[in-house]
Amino acid sequence: MPHTTPLKLYNSLTRKTEVFHPVHKGQAKVYSCGPTVYNYPHIGNMRAYVFADTLGRTLSLKGYALTHVINITDVGHLTDDADAGEDKLEKAAAASTQSIWDIAKHYTEAYWADIAALNIREPAHWSIATDYVPQMIEFAETIAAQHCYELDSGLYFDVSSIDQYGSLARHKTDDLEGRIDSVDGKRQPQDFAIWRKTPPGEKRQMEWDSPWGKGAPGWHLECSVMSEKLLGLPFDIHTGGIDHREIHHPNEIAQNQAFCGAGGHACGSGANIWMHNNFLIDRTGKMSKSSGEFLRLPLLIEKGVHPLAYRLMCLQAHYRSELEFSWDNLAAALTRLKRLVLGAQKLKEHEDERDISHPLILQAKADFEAAMSDDLNTPKALITVEQVIAMKRVCDGDRYRLVMQMDEVLGLDLLHLDREDLRIRPADAQLTEEEVLARMMERQAARDERDFERSDRIRDELTDAGIELMDGDPLGWEWKLSL
Repeated sequence: MPHTTPLKLYNSLTRKTEVFHPVHKGQAKVYSCGPTVYNYPHIGNMRAYVFADTLGRTLSLKGYALTHVINITDVGHLTDDADAGEDKLEKAAAASTQSIWDIAKHYTEAYWADIAALNIREPAHWSIATDYVPQMIEFAETIAAQHCYELDSGLYFDVSSIDQYGSLARHKTDDLEGRIDSVDGKRQPQDFAIWRKTPPGEKRQMEWDSPWGKGAPGWHLECSVMSEKLLGLPFDIHTGGIDHREIHHPNEIAQNQAFCGAGGHACGSGANIWMHNNFLIDRTGKMSKSSGEFLRLPLLIEKGVHPLAYRLMCLQAHYRSELEFSWDNLAAALTRLKRLVLGAQKLKEHEDERDISHPLILQAKADFEAAMSDDLNTPKALITVEQVIAMKRVCDGDRYRLVMQMDEVLGLDLLHLDREDLRIRPADAQLTEEEVLARMMERQAARDERDFERSDRIRDELTDAGIELMDGDPLGWEWKLSL
């Protein structure tokens, strides 16, 4: 696939769409803020990784050698995302009979399972925060004299020591102050912890010796250190959810600026481009983990929805747009995925057919690449995929090869899924697939005999069992499982 259209990406730092120019020719280095592994990820969390994966796949499409890092936060993240409250992992461990290390391992593996289910490519590095504590202490020592001060509770970064603190968020000072709980002794409300000391008389499961006493690193320090160690400064792109744009990423940028000044580097904010996906909105109130039973990817599967239907739902909206979750929206995405899969499977039957590249194919290639090069315009790119599948004047082999190339970017696995994969049996299903098919044969026999009362009764019985019949469905999907 040609990659002549310049790749343009929206930079949250400048609030502009910019042409991507890599720091190192032919390479693309990306850091994505990963999960804090104190609980299961909800589907809103997973939108960030679908976005980051789509970005990585697009960089690969453009011919760049990609180095992608996703961190795993297993220490340092407090319950209010700033400098008050408890460490999220310590709090989870206190409420459990398991050790904090076992809890982190369990939820990390659950997150990785969701990553695999969504066909998200493995990054070059999973950086585990606790593996880098010595480097975090070294980083903090480098900036402490010029940019930090010590209190009884820990080592704090003085945001007045750098220029233009908070320019990424671009919030007013009073708005910011309203979001951050006060800590006794802080010079400015926006100052944040680099190192949090263990309070006298307490012992944490995760704590280390440091020049400022026994304790643990601050959450913001972790990403600065791991991105610098694994990607170098500056690197190309830093991604995360839009909620990180207000506190976490401005603090990370401040640390990067301090470190580069102290160490003689010329790295600016650390990353040249900062990218943020918008929220997944759930009006049922079950997106927040504090709600108890929150929306997780395994719940969608238990309802009979293939996880790639959720990936498709994410791709149907631009990553910078809010996306509303509803079961109806998810069902519509599943139907669209079925159409794409059936169309791709028909083309696969003729994959060996070869023809001279048709002008329509060449135009579709250009249209797809232009859409993805326009700040990852996945809604427009999906339309191009559907247009190629529907083309009648182009040989199936040419269309198959182009769909395969486009799907490598979108990650929907169209050429490997089939009808059976997409018909997932809900956990609470009352009938097996064989029983459904047997009842449908009974119904068809009743209709052939014009016994419509019996036919309707079988339909009602299937409906009560969560089976929706689809008479006359153009896809040939005779029945589906109700959500």
